[in-house]
Amino acid sequence: MTTIIESEEHTALRAAVSALGQRHGRGYDRETLWAEAAKLGYLGVNLPEEHGGGGGGMAELSIVLEELGAAGCPLLMMVVSPAICGTVIARFGTEEQRRTWLPGLADGSRTMAFGITEPDAGSNSHRITTTARRTRDGWILTGRKVFISGVDIADATLIVGRTEDARTGRLKPCLFIVPRDTPGFTRSGIDMELQAQEKQFELVLDDVELPEDALVGDQDAGLLQLFAGLNPERIMTAAFAIGMGRYALARAVEYAKERQVWKAPIGAHQAIAHPLAQSHIELELARLMMQKAAALYDAGDDLGAGEAANMAKYAAGEACVKAVDQAVHTLGGNGLTREYGLASLITAARVARIAPVSREMILNFVSHQSLGLPKSY
Repeated sequence: MTTIIESEEHTALRAAVSALGQRHGRGYDRETLWAEAAKLGYLGVNLPEEHGGGGGGMAELSIVLEELGAAGCPLLMMVVSPAICGTVIARFGTEEQRRTWLPGLADGSRTMAFGITEPDAGSNSHRITTTARRTRDGWILTGRKVFISGVDIADATLIVGRTEDARTGRLKPCLFIVPRDTPGFTRSGIDMELQAQEKQFELVLDDVELPEDALVGDQDAGLLQLFAGLNPERIMTAAFAIGMGRYALARAVEYAKERQVWKAPIGAHQAIAHPLAQSHIELELARLMMQKAAALYDAGDDLGAGEAANMAKYAAGEACVKAVDQAVHTLGGNGLTREYGLASLITAARVARIAPVSREMILNFVSHQSLGLPKSY
C-alpha cells in the first residue's frame, strides 16, 4: 500500500540530494559527483545494510536520481549499477556474489553495466541469441549486445544470455557476471548524436569462458530474475525523465518571470503560462505513478509493480518530452543557445520514450495485461 504523502524521511532525503545537485549544477563532473554522492550514502540507499547499503528500496533510490536530474546533473549509471544489477544480486545472488559486489556497488567504488539489448532482438527479449553452454568448469558465453551504457567505466557487465532447458530443450534467460577484462569480451563505442557523459557500446562475446559462479541465481528461475531487474529499470527511467522535465520547466519559469517584451513579463500571458502549468501537472502525475510503482516493488508485489512501473515510465517519458519542448519554445531563440543549456535536452528527452522499452511496447503491455485485449503478435 502506498501513500500520496511523502514521509518526513523521504522529504529530508529529497532536500539533501537537491542541495548536493545544486552545488554541482548543469556543468557537473560525473566522477566528482559520483564520488560525493557515494560518500553520502546515496548511491547504495536501496541495497541491504548488511552489505553496506542504506537498507531502503526503489522509493529512496528514485528520489536520489530525480533530484539530481532536477538540478541538471543526473547520474545515468544509477539506473544500471545499484538499481538493476544491485537489486538482482541482492535478491538472487549467492552469498559470495553479495559479499563480492554489493559493498562496492553501495559505496560507489565499483560499478556494473547491464547487457540485454541485441542487434536483432530489439524490444523482443525472447529473440535474444546470446547463449551460454555448460562446460566441465563453468560456462561459455557467445553473442552480441548493443546500446550498453557505461561499459568502459564498469568493473563488470551483467549479461542476459540464454541456456537450454534440459527437460524441454527450449532456451530460457539467465544472468551472468562478466568482468570487464575477461578474454573474448570486447567492446566498441557507438557514435551517438546524443552527447552524454556515459557512452554507449556494442559488445562482442566470443566464446567467453566463465566460471560456474558467474551465473547469478538459479538457472531455472528464468524470467523471474530478469524482471526483478527490469522493473527497477523502468522506475529509475521514470525518475530520470521526471528530473529532466523538472529542470527544463524550472529554467523556463525563471525566464518567463524575467523576460519582458511588451509591458509585462511573458509569463503573464496565458499562451506562455498555461502550457508550463500543464507540464507541471503532467510531471506531478507521473511522479505519483512512479511512487506507486516503487512502493509496490519495495513491498514485494512484482506483478503489481510491473504494471505500475511500465505506466510510470510511459507517463514520465511523455511528460518529459513535452516539458523540454515547451521550455525551449518559451525561451525562443535563447532556448537553442549553449548559454541556457536546454537545446541538448531535446535529444536527451527522447531517451525516456525509447529506452529501456519503447512507448509502443508499454502500450502493448497495458493493452494485454491490464485491459485483457488480444495480442496482435
